[in-house]
Amino acid sequence: MTGRFIAVVGPSGVGKDSVMEAMANRDPRIGLAKRVITRPSTAGGERFNGVTEAEFQTRKAAGQFALSWAAHGLHYAIPVSVKAQLQNGQDVLANLSRAALIDSKACFAQFDVFNLTADRAVLAHRLEARGRETAEQIARRLDRASAQLPDGIEAFDIDNSDALEQTVQIALNHLYPVKA
Repeated sequence: MTGRFIAVVGPSGVGKDSVMEAMANRDPRIGLAKRVITRPSTAGGERFNGVTEAEFQTRKAAGQFALSWAAHGLHYAIPVSVKAQLQNGQDVLANLSRAALIDSKACFAQFDVFNLTADRAVLAHRLEARGRETAEQIARRLDRASAQLPDGIEAFDIDNSDALEQTVQIALNHLYPVKA
């Protein structure tokens, strides 16, 4: 049985990487896609492979990416190795941009979307706490927080304003409902 590619989307500061990591730690049926990003590997945050712009373009031309997109002045990609995980029956979570969802849906046979949300005050606090953006950049990110998903994309919405464990349990229950 082929695994599902599960796109996790939501505004900056909503906790996408924390939720994904906790889900993978809780359930062995779940793997994580390690993104390739054109930023230094030392930038912190999620686990990713940092590459230069030139290396990214070379790898893209060589067919090493299943999916790629640009956002926030950077280039992002999901390695083609994710397809092997899916063929082995593993469900794979990937932190995606909402703008990449249409291409993702076309790329993966079994495709689901988790749309994480959180209260504006919670997002603001989280963005300030991570210390990566200026107050102006945070304000712009908060203004984009309510962006809509593209037409034709359906998602399971999960509010991540409260405890991480609660969000993880809701997501796992959706993926793997308990049969009575």
